[in-house]
Amino acid sequence: MGTPPRGYLNRAYRKICQRLQDKPRYVTLYNPQRRIPVYSAYTFKKSDGEKSVDQPWMFEPQLASALGSSNMEPFSPTGNTRMLMDSQASLEDFADVVQYERGHLNPDQHQADPVDKAATYALTNIVPQIREFNVGPWGQHEDRIRQRLNNYCRGTAYIVTGTTSAGNMIRRNNNDRVGIPEYMWTAYCCTDFDRNAPYLERYRFPAFGAYGLNDRVNNAVVEVPLKTLEKFLKGRMDVDKNFQIFYNDCTRVNKGVLG
Repeated sequence: MGTPPRGYLNRAYRKICQRLQDKPRYVTLYNPQRRIPVYSAYTFKKSDGEKSVDQPWMFEPQLASALGSSNMEPFSPTGNTRMLMDSQASLEDFADVVQYERGHLNPDQHQADPVDKAATYALTNIVPQIREFNVGPWGQHEDRIRQRLNNYCRGTAYIVTGTTSAGNMIRRNNNDRVGIPEYMWTAYCCTDFDRNAPYLERYRFPAFGAYGLNDRVNNAVVEVPLKTLEKFLKGRMDVDKNFQIFYNDCTRVNKGVLG
């Protein structure tokens, strides 16, 4: 159904088609060594920005076992198997780290259908974000993009949101468990947009990007052109010189990003 970002060199990364109720919802490239997503790629759906409440957190059985279901499933209240714990993050990893929140790469505010929103609550779509960054600059940027695409994107909008591969780890029982991103980044592509939009919005089409430091201070989200974002990321991620977020740089009809 589309072309994912290209140029990642780490062969240990796992591509996950995130499915719920037997339907593909979005795509995630997952780092099982650090137990965090490298990126999530999704189709933006116009929404009112309301967050879901009381959604169960889910895991990916297909990461834990080759025989596992291709549908994400809620965590069991009776505990998790060793195979699950080895393959991905668990709720226990986030239980005693009050400075971090479970930050979405594909946020439920960018979805409209209730099941699409529910599917964003997979821990394979989650990274540890400093609380002040998540509720401050990053959350504000997510809403800014939601409003921009709601108002000025006339066709389909694709978004890829990811992390840099540097950073510390959340530790539990003296073991490294979950990678903490140094930077968060995001980019959107919408080739069918309102040519009469105000200039300050129109020049950010068809594609634009942003990045921010996952920290309490100096954490402003900086909006930049797509090529500027890719250049910034090449120096901070394990990618080759052909690293590209969107097929053909989103300069013509895009093939999409969902697999």
